Amino acid sequence: MTNKLQNTRIEFHILQSFPVSCLNRDDVGSPKSALIGGTQRARVSSQCWKRAIRLAMHEYLSVQTACRTRLVEQIIAEACIAEGATEEQAQKCGKAIAKAFKKKENAKDTLFFISKKEAEKIAQKFKEDFDEKNAEANLKEIKVKLNTAMDGVDIALFGRMAANVPDLNVEAAASVAHAISTHKVASEVDFFTAVDDLDKNGAGHMDSLEFNSATYYRYISLDLGQLLVNLGGNEDFLLKAVENFTKAIYLAIPTARQKTMPASTIWDYARVLIRKGQHIQASFEEAVKPQNGQSIVAASKAKLNEELRRIEKISGSLYGKIASFELGEENGLSIDDLAAALSAKVREILAQ
Repeated sequence: MTNKLQNTRIEFHILQSFPVSCLNRDDVGSPKSALIGGTQRARVSSQCWKRAIRLAMHEYLSVQTACRTRLVEQIIAEACIAEGATEEQAQKCGKAIAKAFKKKENAKDTLFFISKKEAEKIAQKFKEDFDEKNAEANLKEIKVKLNTAMDGVDIALFGRMAANVPDLNVEAAASVAHAISTHKVASEVDFFTAVDDLDKNGAGHMDSLEFNSATYYRYISLDLGQLLVNLGGNEDFLLKAVENFTKAIYLAIPTARQKTMPASTIWDYARVLIRKGQHIQASFEEAVKPQNGQSIVAASKAKLNEELRRIEKISGSLYGKIASFELGEENGLSIDDLAAALSAKVREILAQ
């Protein structure tokens, strides 16, 4: 499906520094990392950032988001009971829908996005005509009547895959890269002890935790054409989603160890572009090495803008820059200004 925003993207190039922290852990509890350009870097996974963005949209901006869960059966059963179903009827309906969603009948570790409105519509459908054998067909019929913009904008942003019911699939509009440090980072170890208030003979507990500190490059691309499709062509929903998504990216902080190693910093700097064409990010393949007392943030900012200028020059007419905004400069925009400016520019493009 084509529209005025097809192949038009908002690209966020963000620099954000965090102090002593462990924002995203691997399977042994160490901060995640990656080897880039022969240099060890700190890393925060895209999955971690996407969850933080979803939580920020709901908790701080009061945006109604969907539920990502493996307990689809429970969600549907609760919706059925709210519609007046008996416990037995609700359980039958929940099991039928959960089975329709699952690729493997006994799969217990697959997470699905489902919105409150979808659960209500499914419950209403089975209240009218419950058919356990035709659960998939009924889901397809219900899907036609739904718009995820109503109470599941995160489905429109981050997509959804239901292997057994392709009609419920939603192509993601947002692409979120793994955040990487712009410079070399080595994890360190915090050895600590805890004192027993009653037993004063030595430490009551001893342990160690790994941590790091870094300036990260975060890259996020928002496909406006795909988002408009996902929101049923509703331009007002699109403009509101752009504003909320921009603010949520700013507010989003991974939650790991925030009680013992708080790291709640804001963006140091951001270049935000509206472009036509495929999404393009900086690589930071060469680690930043500040010179003559220069800060890592300043060196990273210079490197980011240098890379973006190089990419723009090499890509020529294929770069397709429509607008560019800066946040973090002395005379730059605030996050409110940025969100409003992006929404206004998208509105202008739609009006053309």
